[in-house]
Amino acid sequence: MDDLEFRRRILADPNDNSQEMITAKNASLTNRKLSDELLQLDAKLESTLKVDVPDDLADRILFHQSGQPEQNRNKTRFHLAIAASVAFVFGLFVGQFNSQIVPTSATSEIAQVAMDHVYTEAPFVDSIDESVSLRQVNAKLTPFGSELTDLPGHVYYVNHCGFGDKNALHMVMATENGKVTVFVVPEHSQKMSSFSDNSLEGVVMPIQNASLIVVGEKGQNVAPIAKSLESDLNWEI
Repeated sequence: MDDLEFRRRILADPNDNSQEMITAKNASLTNRKLSDELLQLDAKLESTLKVDVPDDLADRILFHQSGQPEQNRNKTRFHLAIAASVAFVFGLFVGQFNSQIVPTSATSEIAQVAMDHVYTEAPFVDSIDESVSLRQVNAKLTPFGSELTDLPGHVYYVNHCGFGDKNALHMVMATENGKVTVFVVPEHSQKMSSFSDNSLEGVVMPIQNASLIVVGEKGQNVAPIAKSLESDLNWEI
């Protein structure tokens, strides 16, 4: 698949998870970044449009309009449009509020990027199981000057991703307590610290000149997972 065809298809359906599109997404960082951006936009639009309305709203509007002259009906349509706009803006505000991290350290910025990534990638990676091998994981770790001595568990997905203004390792793996998302980011953090929001919980751990980030579901103890991964990382390559 050439770049033009990939862009045409990803713009038409950012959630196209056919094998052909998965291969094309992973073919280059440019393709992967475009996919990430479109998935993020799609997720925000979907979240914004989820506005609850009363079950009898349509009947009430029709009943109210049936007894109005045409001029008043036009005013009603205008007011409904204004209400829809307000609901849209309110939805954006609520979405932003719910995605904010409760910071517990100076690493809140890098943690926020990690949380945003997990939310954005969820529709794509939740249904993927590429049964990634140790060799594939280490190939993605090579640019960071590290490798794993052993797989920490079943790895569903691994790739490079845009992480703010940097490129990072993005891995989804199984643990005894469920799936977690792992990032290796070429940005040094000062100390190990935790973060969370209403749905997710994570930890940032300094490793060499990088940071190891593990994100799981709310209440999931991810610190031991981060420590286990740290012990399995070999930096002498």
